[in-house]
Amino acid sequence: MRLAVLKEHAPGETRVAATPETVKKFIGLGASLAVESGAGANASIDDEAYREAGAEVGDRASVVKGADILLGIQAPDVADLAGAKPGAWVAALFDPFMAKDRVDAYAKAGFEALSMEFMPRITRAQSMDVLSSQSNLAGYKAVVSAANVFGKAFPMMMTAAGTVQAAKAFVMGVGVAGLQAIATAKRVGAQVSATDVRSATKEQIKSLGAKPIFVESVAGIEGEGSGGYATEMSEEYQKAQAELVSAHIAKQDIVITTALIPGRAAPRLISDAQIATMKPGSVIFDLAVAQGGNVEGSVADQIVEKHGVKIMGFSNTPAHLAADASALFSRNHFNFLSAFWDKEAGRPILDDEIGNAVRLTQGGKVVNERLTGEA
Repeated sequence: MRLAVLKEHAPGETRVAATPETVKKFIGLGASLAVESGAGANASIDDEAYREAGAEVGDRASVVKGADILLGIQAPDVADLAGAKPGAWVAALFDPFMAKDRVDAYAKAGFEALSMEFMPRITRAQSMDVLSSQSNLAGYKAVVSAANVFGKAFPMMMTAAGTVQAAKAFVMGVGVAGLQAIATAKRVGAQVSATDVRSATKEQIKSLGAKPIFVESVAGIEGEGSGGYATEMSEEYQKAQAELVSAHIAKQDIVITTALIPGRAAPRLISDAQIATMKPGSVIFDLAVAQGGNVEGSVADQIVEKHGVKIMGFSNTPAHLAADASALFSRNHFNFLSAFWDKEAGRPILDDEIGNAVRLTQGGKVVNERLTGEA
């Protein structure tokens, strides 16, 4: 069983899909590993570290040749897979709803595309969930980046020259990224509040020492939405939430928005009119900017100033923490494949629950029900 790891070529992508740690673990299962030269350079991993772990290091063509499984962060173009075995698996991020042409190309080429972002949010798949591992880092990075742009300190400081008041931070969306943003903002000394459409998150917010800000007059979602995500709310709730947020946001120094709905453009949470009510010097970090943005006027990888407020967001936030993001992503890959490793067959054999969830293409066809409309 030959596994191949390619150097990422997507703009701004600094992560790598395997580390020396996971190379050793895969070899321990009986697999051989081949890594493209320079694949780990942006994550502070040199070629020699891969060789010492037992991997073969070479150019792209030699690495891909004869590969049974290819591991990636962003799914490579089909043209980059020339020489892989017929029907080879490719486990990576495919962005299936937005990149349907790529999925179709994989089907036509006969490869089996395994979409890591389609990993089901069930207990036994938690260690395989790349969205959670990467979102956790993204929530941390959002707060740190906003603090770097913010022209004031976060914690309260009592000095001989007077008191510096604590910054007020507001987190919108309490998923994995939002929870980490709350925890990080608390650690650096901010007064933190948070909101979500899922009323069940109130206790999570309180447990982190933050203040929950919720619409009380209109019912929200009592539990989780599909797959642990929030779902779209009624117009009545959206209106009530907008009014509540407008009153609260005007008092904030830092706002972190994290709301995403799989397969759809990011919901708009903050309008230009709401930005205009904020204090000059405030900072908004839009973690959903790459999916259309939660904030009106946000632009990926740029700091936009409107009404004296700085609006920012990265197109690929985890890539700004390449070493840690790669370590976690590569463990997700290993946990996924090793959970189904059949010693007699010398390869992983996926079960139906997880296999059908992540498999996009097989036998020359697009087979995932979420894409074929058969779900």
